[in-house]
Amino acid sequence: MTATVGRRLGPGDGAVVRLPGLGVRFMIDGDETGGAFSLVEHPVPPHALAAPLHTHRNEDEYSYVLEGRVGIQLGGEVFEVGPGELVVKPRGVAHTFWNPGDTPARLLELISPAGFEHYFREVAPLLAATPRDPVALADVRARYSLDADLTSPARLAEQHGLRA
Repeated sequence: MTATVGRRLGPGDGAVVRLPGLGVRFMIDGDETGGAFSLVEHPVPPHALAAPLHTHRNEDEYSYVLEGRVGIQLGGEVFEVGPGELVVKPRGVAHTFWNPGDTPARLLELISPAGFEHYFREVAPLLAATPRDPVALADVRARYSLDADLTSPARLAEQHGLRA
């Protein structure tokens, strides 16, 4: 259902979940855009890896840096971006991102089409559980058509001086 009235979202508004190395603030869900897109904010702590190397089969992502520096691996390319820069991560292309700096980073991520924002809600409690249930995590990834290289965090942490 598309929103028929406008709304305002303040800097402290919106539900938040925490994943290891990544926050997720829900700003616009797909039910507000007729499924066209969703918008989340990702705060990333210093020297944190936000996600393993992964590939979306159904969504394109557009990441706009608000503050700090963000390291990106997009396909075979590795680079850093800062405030005001936009990174286009097309579906089918393996990618990950991290904060290489000593200060927090923050980015907006537009996900198109919408739906993947629910992945964050579903995976957050699974990642917080001790011990983690690898079967439940694999099920969530499969339902969202997300392929992840679970061996990549240790390698990326070592290459870029991060906490995995």
